[in-house]
Amino acid sequence: MTNTERPLAISAPEPRTLDLIFSDSARAELHAKYEIVEADPENIAGLGDDILGRARYIIGQPPLSAETLTRMPGLRSILNVESNLLNNMPYEVLFQRGIHVVTTGQVFAEPVAEMGLGFALALARGIIDADVAFRQGNELWGGEGNSSARLIAGSEIGIVGFGDLGRALRRLLSGFRARIRVFDPWLPQSILEENGVEPASLDDVLTKSDFIFVVAAVTSENRGFLGAEAFASMRKGAAFILLSRADVVDFNALMAAVSSGHIVAASDVYPEEPLPANHPIRNLKGFIRSAHRAGALDSAFKKMGDMVLEDMDLMDRGLPPIRCKRAERETVSRMRSKPVAVN
Repeated sequence: MTNTERPLAISAPEPRTLDLIFSDSARAELHAKYEIVEADPENIAGLGDDILGRARYIIGQPPLSAETLTRMPGLRSILNVESNLLNNMPYEVLFQRGIHVVTTGQVFAEPVAEMGLGFALALARGIIDADVAFRQGNELWGGEGNSSARLIAGSEIGIVGFGDLGRALRRLLSGFRARIRVFDPWLPQSILEENGVEPASLDDVLTKSDFIFVVAAVTSENRGFLGAEAFASMRKGAAFILLSRADVVDFNALMAAVSSGHIVAASDVYPEEPLPANHPIRNLKGFIRSAHRAGALDSAFKKMGDMVLEDMDLMDRGLPPIRCKRAERETVSRMRSKPVAVN
């Protein structure tokens, strides 16, 4: 089989790499089934018409213009392996032409949910502070070391957002016999009820929860929507766990709420990454920090490649992509997440 007989895929997966997202066997399959053209994401338009004219797939999320897309009559799908949907291409043109825009972000749902549960347990039982005290020879034994400890079991839990991550989190929390309230204005009440959670207003989630998990995507409408007023409304001692994107909160207000002792918190994401060495969050008592690593597992990255191959195979056979999540016409332009750097 010659190169011209194989479907052509343009590879521009920054900040990922093909080595990161494909196992050795999956990458061998990719190259066996497709002609792969490696490209600079910033210069897709610079590729010749012999390449653009034959391209069936783009692996990545490079900036694209309407003019460039006119040179790609055979394009069937853009397979976004960064997972954030950037406003860097004419989505209306893509939708009008029936070109699928799909993302692999759901691979991160389970690992991030597990990190969220770990945060909740650490905050509830003071695990990290107790470990530090032990290392320093200041440990408190037995009940004396549990003055602020509590159980997740039987508690009241709030979740802000109920996409793939929220649902994965709900599955993990199901064994704790907790009352789980969810606020997600993009979902009908019946969907929440079918998933075993209680539909609730944002105010109810904030004011009635012992643990609050924020897993909402950043959109044009919700940047910074959790601020000083929201944190002040929470129960004293409530645990606030941020897992999605820092832009949904007023981070200074969050730090102030923790500094005052009103709430405790944990976060895997920050308004600036990496953080400056002198950032005050580094030494804030009552705050657990993780360096945007909750989902960055090799097993998750490799699952991306498997999903891409499965959906490309479906589309090769004239079927729609199913394994990846399709971008929606009504919401794609409202997403405001920032790209995530990969070390």
